[in-house]
Amino acid sequence: MRQIIKPVAMVFFISILFTGMVSGSDMNSPIKFHPIKHATMVIQSKTVTIYVDPVGDPELFSQYPKPDLILITDIHRDHLNKEVVDAVKHPGTLIIANKDAVTQLKKGRVLNNGESFIYKEINIEAIPAYNLTTDRLKFHPRGRGNGYVITMFGKRIYLSGDTEDIPEMRMLKDIDYAFICMNSPYTMTEDQAASAVLEFKPKVVIPYHYRGKNGFSDIDKFKNMVEKNGDIQVELLTWY
Repeated sequence: MRQIIKPVAMVFFISILFTGMVSGSDMNSPIKFHPIKHATMVIQSKTVTIYVDPVGDPELFSQYPKPDLILITDIHRDHLNKEVVDAVKHPGTLIIANKDAVTQLKKGRVLNNGESFIYKEINIEAIPAYNLTTDRLKFHPRGRGNGYVITMFGKRIYLSGDTEDIPEMRMLKDIDYAFICMNSPYTMTEDQAASAVLEFKPKVVIPYHYRGKNGFSDIDKFKNMVEKNGDIQVELLTWY
């Protein structure tokens, strides 16, 4: 008799497949990463659920627990949507964001570039995120947006936010998982992203936020450049 898989079971299977890939070879890793769309993701452990840049249909989050933390990287619509934040949070949710985002939300804790905050033994550090190239400076000025380094369960997770290959990224140390943007012309090209990754040498790199003005960046090209020049694993997930 042919087995029929119900839709809800299929969603669960896909989620486990994605998180298993990102978490490495250990399917019992205490940290799971769920790609939602573009720059939006859920980071989940047995004790904490973190939403990163929650935008889009709130139903996309219905299969996950309500967030203990919401991290917002910048003020643009693909990172910040007040209506969605209000829909997915609960009264105990802590929102961490840059000053301009907190002003728009009228709630949350401001974390400026270089500052850090500890939440239930999870350390969250705000890393600068900005443009360097002259004709891109208008997109992401220095001092506004945040990347983040999250340290939890002995692992260091870097979320680039909207940025080019800035010195602060290149100087990062001991990163286990790095989520790297590359949506030209607003942030990095594939070459810029690969160059930065090969310098700070995270263990695992996950391209995200790679839909740009003229379509999608070539994440296969990025993967090839990184893996042929360094001992770094590149995982490609389904964001779109």
